[in-house]
Order: sequence, then C-alpha cells, then structure tokens
Amino acid sequence: MSTPSGPADQPSTPRDGDAIRVVCVAYNPGPELAEFAASLRTATTRPVTLVLADNGDDPTVVDDVASRAGAVVLRAGRNLGYGAAANRGAQDGDEPWVVVANTDIVWHPGSLDTLVDAAHRYPRGGSFGPAVLNTDGTRYPSARALPSFTSGVGHAVLGRVWPDNPWTRAYRSDAASQDERPAGWLSGSCLLLRREAFEEVGGFDEGYFMFFEDVDLGERLGRRGWANVHVPSAAVTHVGGTSWRERPAPMIRAHHRSAARYVARHYPHAYQWPLRAAARLGLRVREAWETRAVGPEGTDR
Repeated sequence: MSTPSGPADQPSTPRDGDAIRVVCVAYNPGPELAEFAASLRTATTRPVTLVLADNGDDPTVVDDVASRAGAVVLRAGRNLGYGAAANRGAQDGDEPWVVVANTDIVWHPGSLDTLVDAAHRYPRGGSFGPAVLNTDGTRYPSARALPSFTSGVGHAVLGRVWPDNPWTRAYRSDAASQDERPAGWLSGSCLLLRREAFEEVGGFDEGYFMFFEDVDLGERLGRRGWANVHVPSAAVTHVGGTSWRERPAPMIRAHHRSAARYVARHYPHAYQWPLRAAARLGLRVREAWETRAVGPEGTDR
C-alpha cells in the first residue's frame, strides 16, 4: 500500500461540491434509526443526501423516518445483504464522498465534518473510519491489521474463550491506538469512502451477505494503493446488533460463512488447500460453540 500524504497542521474548510451521500442499511429497524437521522444533522455542515437502503420486510419505521428526514428510500423487495444494499445506495449518486453506516450509529456533533477534513489531508486515502465507541464509552477495536492466517485462525477459535491469547493480541495490536494513522481495514459500521476509490475497486464484494465485506474492501483498496485511515478525533457511538439481538443465531452462521469465504479467496491456490481446510475446521468449531451458547431459539441462555 502506498503511503498517504501526511496530515496538515490545520483542518480544511468545506469546499465547493463537497457533498456527502450517506447510505444507511436498514433491516426492520426500531427507534435507533430516528436517532441516527437526528444525530446526522449535527454531524456535518456539508450538503448531505440520506439514503435508506431497506433490506427488511416491514417499511413502517423506515418510511416514517424518511418522511421526517427527507431521505431517499431504496427497496429491492428482499434482503440483499449489507454490502449489496450499500452498493445500490451509493451507485445512483455523484457526490465525491459516500458514507456507509449501520442504523444503530449515533453521530457525535461535528464528527462527519472531522472525517471529511481528514480525507482532504490524505489524497490517497480511500476510506476513513471514526473512533467507534460502545454505549459505556469504551472504544470498539474498529481499525485493525489485516488478519494473517495464524492470527485469523487463532483469533477465530480462541478469541471468545481466551480473549488474551497471543493471536488475538496480534490481530488487535493497533486497535487501541489513538493516533490518526493508516490501518489494514476499518469497521463497516461507519465508514467514509472517497467515491473515486470505492468505484475503482468495484464497491463491496456482494458475495459476502454480512460480515467481512469491510475486511475485504480494506484489503482491495490497499492493493490498489489507497489507504484506510483511522481518524479517532471523529467519534460515533455504536449501540450494536439492534436488528438481530433477539435472534443472533442466523447472524452467527452468516459471520462464519463470510469468514470461510474470505479465507478461500485469500488462499485460492491448490497448494494452499491445507490452510483452507484448517480454517474451515476452526470456524466450524467456533460456530458450533457460539450457536450452542445462544440456545436453539437463538437467544442467550
């Protein structure tokens, strides 16, 4: 990955044509979507087009928020998955900046302006991610190194039962940094994208239904010489999992399918079959453990 230009001493000011297309991917959301839209109004002074890419089957909340926020609603009539819905929401616009975000993000005042200011300081920055805070104020590790085979498998198998294992520590080694810096990949829960870079790599890989589409995007951007820049001076709060908290088992399965896809695409050659087989075995072990933990009805026991 090429090294992006370093940050300037002073933030930029809004520029002509500095419009932002904010794509929020929704699936039968609750009241958090209204909070997302309300907080977005305080996040930037730049012109914003809010697009609600609705993957759900109940339009009530999405239509209500759209009518009050002046948002555009896109519906495909089925659940496209996160990356595919985000691509569809981004493709009809020509704004130079595209935000992809979950419904359960709360923007801190000025946070989106801070992200765009940073983007102007990094002309080879393709994606920019804020500090993602949990509801208790702690920081989620939203900027990480790309997983190596050993760190990825070790983290996948042992991360829940032995959180301080050496492979998880290596995978998250840079996550606690509060410096503005390039990272291997940034959390797709809230991501500012330079449209030029996003379109150059073809957007999200729609083969990932949910999860790992952000890891894959960060890797592909890096291969084309674009940086993924963590901007901790911008902050959002992520409520987390509101659309599937009551029935997490399907999302657990989706997460592990996506992880297996990422490994298969990262190690595609015949001689790498043992690596793929070892990864599949490790992922199956973790998926079985996690689905058993939430019980047959998909709720925590």
